[in-house]
Amino acid sequence: MSSFINELINKEAEAIRNIPLDNDFEAAVNFIHTHVHEKGGKLVTSGIGKAGEIAHSISTTFSSTGTPAVYLRPSEAQHGDIGLIQKDDILLLVSNSGKTKEVLELLDLAKNLYDNIPVIAITGHLDSKLGDMADVPLFTGNADEICPLGLTPTTSTTTMAVIGDVMVVLMMKKIGFTKEEYARRHHGGYLGGKSRGDE
Repeated sequence: MSSFINELINKEAEAIRNIPLDNDFEAAVNFIHTHVHEKGGKLVTSGIGKAGEIAHSISTTFSSTGTPAVYLRPSEAQHGDIGLIQKDDILLLVSNSGKTKEVLELLDLAKNLYDNIPVIAITGHLDSKLGDMADVPLFTGNADEICPLGLTPTTSTTTMAVIGDVMVVLMMKKIGFTKEEYARRHHGGYLGGKSRGDE
């Protein structure tokens, strides 16, 4: 069993190492910085299913490190929640296939409100509709899932999360985010105490 577990971990690690370094992370971070930190907009992330959970996690991590972000559930966007998007916002859409119906419909709704809203996409298929429509497409490398069926989002969500982490850390460096600023956003729990020097 341990050898199989080691094999699974190695496959996940290899997928991370194969995330293309020629992804334009700098362009993505600059886009977010311009719209959030200069124009006063916010980062709006979205996805469905497991990719949606990654999109949600990315938004909360950005928010906790000084870049206001919200997660917009695609199904709720169709019933009025698309209204949270404002003119200086920027979209970060997450879809492994790049053709997730709900995500593409959300993009159409957002473009109907603000035709020039910029779009960053995290996807395993650059030659997809989402990849084509994104101003900055970020490619996961499209590694095989470690799921024995080859279906359950496992490796794909790992690489999506890593791409999100890379963008967050690059943004923290760009805005000079400090431990003091971190503490102001984390009042409770272990991290709050650690950031204030209580732990």
